[in-house]
Amino acid sequence: LLLLLLPLAALAAALAAVLLSLPGYDIPPGVNQPAKLRLVLAVLLGTAAMGKILEKTGLCSQLTFGRYVRQGRKLGGDPKLFIQDLQFNKVPVRVYQPKDSSDGRKRGIIFFHGGGWVFGSLDTYEKVCRYLSRESESVVVSVQYRLAPEHIYPAAYEDCLRATIHFMENTEHYGVDPACLIVCGDSAGGNLAAAVSQTLTDRSDLPRLRAQILIYPGLQALDFNLPSYHQNRGVPLLLRERAAFFALQYLNGHALHLQEVLEGSHIPPDIRLKYRKWVSPDNIPEKFKVRGVKPLRPTDFIAEVYETVKRFCEPNLCPLLAEDAVIQRQPESFILTCEYDVLRDDGLLYKKRLEDNGVRVTWYHLEDGFHGIISLHDYCGFSFPSGRRGLDRVVNFLKSL
Repeated sequence: LLLLLLPLAALAAALAAVLLSLPGYDIPPGVNQPAKLRLVLAVLLGTAAMGKILEKTGLCSQLTFGRYVRQGRKLGGDPKLFIQDLQFNKVPVRVYQPKDSSDGRKRGIIFFHGGGWVFGSLDTYEKVCRYLSRESESVVVSVQYRLAPEHIYPAAYEDCLRATIHFMENTEHYGVDPACLIVCGDSAGGNLAAAVSQTLTDRSDLPRLRAQILIYPGLQALDFNLPSYHQNRGVPLLLRERAAFFALQYLNGHALHLQEVLEGSHIPPDIRLKYRKWVSPDNIPEKFKVRGVKPLRPTDFIAEVYETVKRFCEPNLCPLLAEDAVIQRQPESFILTCEYDVLRDDGLLYKKRLEDNGVRVTWYHLEDGFHGIISLHDYCGFSFPSGRRGLDRVVNFLKSL
């Protein structure tokens, strides 16, 4: 097997080098550590190429290989943390508890990982969760929700909700103050955090959430032609087409209508008009439109496509579409956005909605950031300073609660 894998790895590396030189990938000079980002992209492209080869040989599927590589290596123990793998209402979780002599109750953070609802695991986000727990002196619960395409919407949302409710009902067991519970997530995890927060709004039988932390969240699938989608369409680690691809994988388990969704043919004119007050370039500050924004080319609505994706209009899948009555009861919020990220405008639009409804928002924008930079704050022996800076802002927000 080793003799087989070595030439395959060399071939995958060669393919990655070729793919890096192809049009479609854009690494602007303004991003944090562009040379390092190219290396990360080469690893991902090599992984994808290797996965295709393995799939053709029948050894394993490309998806399985991609998940395995992204999982990362197992870390040893942490002298400052007590870490254990548990199940919360049949949902796998990993709990991080600071080791100290303090008798006071701590914050409780429920963390949902990113990965487009398709990738990601407890191990993938081990460094992020350890950092949050150590630096903010909080109990962190990392949730391993079911992944698409094997488990489509609402599986991930339901797992996150069940795990959160279990934690809320058992805070005393972990030394957590029930008045200081926070949901947190990045990318797809930010989507899940916002959806869970909205669902828990009217649960009088549970403690009220103290805050939500949304790190470059994806919050809507009505419009993949917002300014940030055009400006950053080829910027890793999330290209415009991949953002729509992941949303469709989560919704249906396939991406058969990817092109129609990218063009906007999947939403009826009346529904698009209804949500235009919330999902519109008009709500994006002008300073974010100075880089290459293309006008939206009108497309014809295709009813049969809408029938396959109409659940995109559900707030549990697209939290940006929740009614004002729900938005105005959201907890204090922290939103992190990155300039070189297709999801930047989702965060900006949700920030505006929250503020318009009287919710206090702390916003931090990484001017040199790209999608996924938080999880790369300490990656394979080298770091992205901007990712660490963003993570530290999250920690500072937690300490302020």
